[in-house]
Amino acid sequence: MNTQKRPLILVSNDDGITAPGIRALIQVMNEIGDVVVVAPDSPQSGKGHAITLDAILECKPITIDQGEQIEYSCSGTPADCVKIAKHEILNRKPDLCVSGINHGSNASINVVYSGTMSAAIEAGIEGIPAIGFSLLDYSWKANFENLKPFIKQITTKVLSEGLPDGVILNVNFPKTENIKGVKVCRQARAVWKEEFEKRTNPQGKEYYWLTGVFDNLDKGEDTDIYALEQDFISVVPVKFDLTAHHFIQNLNSWF
Repeated sequence: MNTQKRPLILVSNDDGITAPGIRALIQVMNEIGDVVVVAPDSPQSGKGHAITLDAILECKPITIDQGEQIEYSCSGTPADCVKIAKHEILNRKPDLCVSGINHGSNASINVVYSGTMSAAIEAGIEGIPAIGFSLLDYSWKANFENLKPFIKQITTKVLSEGLPDGVILNVNFPKTENIKGVKVCRQARAVWKEEFEKRTNPQGKEYYWLTGVFDNLDKGEDTDIYALEQDFISVVPVKFDLTAHHFIQNLNSWF
């Protein structure tokens, strides 16, 4: 890492700019570099990689709490936040983008739906090294203090070593005060067994509420779910190239 010039770090999330998770992440990033925050003005959980095409985007300076960071509140999605930061707010390409700390898991299949990881992936698409951080605790009062040394360690390592083009780190923390360490993992194969609860509002109109149970189909001991169950931090390198390269040769035989 260049000791003569502090790195420029872009911070975003999907829980909203006032969420305790992003406030904790900003504190750590202020120890490492010059921080610019561009985050949604309201919760955007589960929005995946959605972008705003049918409405205007507002992005305005805001002050939430003390610190050296520069902050902007954006009316769009996490992916919108990264796009507008790169093209309209920052005067140079950031050295790193970090997203989170998410209130809840983004391990396994959750990465597909995650707004937190979509902010990081959008940064990766733009050629910016990126990390998504999540804690397996949905509570607004979750304790992030014991995560901070690990976040600093992982962040400084990415800044010094870099990441391969198109690779983003998905980092999940177990809900425990006694983290055993860090494990590099693969994404567990799992699904959500979903149901729609049919309800009726006071006016008599029917509506649906999505519910579900997480089902881990993967019994491997090299997965993110296994690591988290053993109280380890899981680090999964993910990529946005969705090509099934192993199937190309077989598919060519069809035509």
